[in-house]
Parts: sequence; structure tokens; C-alpha cells
Amino acid sequence: MGRSALTPLAIAVLALLDERPMHPYEMYQLLIARREDLLVKVRPGSLYHVVARLADDEMVVAEGVGRAGNRPERTTYRIAEAGRSALRGRIAELLRLPVQEYPIFRVALSEAHTLPQDQVVALLEERAEHLNQACVDMDALLDWTRGRAMPRRYYVVLEYIRATVHAELTWITDFAAELGSGAVPWEQFDPDTGERITGDHTHEWPSGDHPDAAPRPRWAARS
Repeated sequence: MGRSALTPLAIAVLALLDERPMHPYEMYQLLIARREDLLVKVRPGSLYHVVARLADDEMVVAEGVGRAGNRPERTTYRIAEAGRSALRGRIAELLRLPVQEYPIFRVALSEAHTLPQDQVVALLEERAEHLNQACVDMDALLDWTRGRAMPRRYYVVLEYIRATVHAELTWITDFAAELGSGAVPWEQFDPDTGERITGDHTHEWPSGDHPDAAPRPRWAARS
């Protein structure tokens, strides 16, 4: 597992071991307790698999096996110098360069024209309700964190999540209102058959070999 191949969960595991040695179950407990499941998909099985791969790549080293009471034996790992170097290099790379990510919502939004206008408005309004609740939940989490005098460097990502969720909420609310008012031209559908009544969609975007094809942003080429 080279530096560029470090998955989000591998980054989280190496960052935990950069704090101190621990066994995989403790890593799992800490990730959940710190709500890092908001950042990466955390499953016990996948976490153990990542630790095993990092050990194979000599980024982490097994320190020993211990047992507490009647619990199963657990192997404690520490980060190796190669793992620390890979962790810091990968974080620096991700902070420096934007990459083209593929959130599934963008796909749905780009193809929303396949649905009737009133349905899209209703769906976006429902999404806005969920996003609003997410903002409320994030505010509560931030208040809890700040109330414990935790250094800001540890929870600045929560501020970023809150800001991006709020930005999406604002845009969706505005667009849903604009679409509902009829300000956005939309195709009409037969309510009984679902067939399009108007059909100008084939002339909206030129093909890839057309001289007027949409330009590719330079930053997207880095992905």
C-alpha cells in the first residue's frame, strides 16, 4: 500500500497510531467515540483488514499480544517510520491539491430533468429538511466539543462539514424555490403515461468531438 494508495480508513488508522500504540478494537472504539464515522466508513472487519495490510507493507509493527480478563487476545500495533512518512505525505498531498470526487448527489442533480418539475421540487424540499437537521446536529456536536475546551485543531473538520452542509442547504433551498416558481424552464410530462410532452433535451449539450464541447477544468485533470 503506497502513499498515494492510502485509503481514508488507512489514514485514520495511521493517525491513531501516531498518537500511541493500540490494538484494532481500541482503534475502532476511538473512531466511533470521536465521531470519525462522519469522515470515513468504519466497520470492524474493514478496519482489521486495513491494519493487516499496513503491517504487510511495514507501515505498522505488531508490538505484542495481550489479554484483559476473559476477553480475546489482542495484538497491539505501533506506527513505523515508513507509516508516519506515508501518513504525513498523503495528508499534505490531499490538503494541497483538489481532486475530482464523485458524490452521487451530483449525478442525481444532473439527471433531475428526467423527473417532473413538481416532483423535483418536492424531493429537494425533503432533502433540505434533512440537511437542516444535519446542521442542527452538527451545531450540537460543535457546542459539545467546544464545551470541553478541546483544542480547535482537533475539531476544525466539524466546522468545515457544517459550512459545506449549510452551503448545500442554501443552494438547494434557493433552487427549489426558483424551480417551483416556474423561473427554470422544465420539460413537461404526461401525468398518465410519464412520457415527455416536450422534447428539446437532445440539443442541449454537444457531443464530445464537437468543437463547442464543454471545456475540462485544469484542476480536474489531477484526479
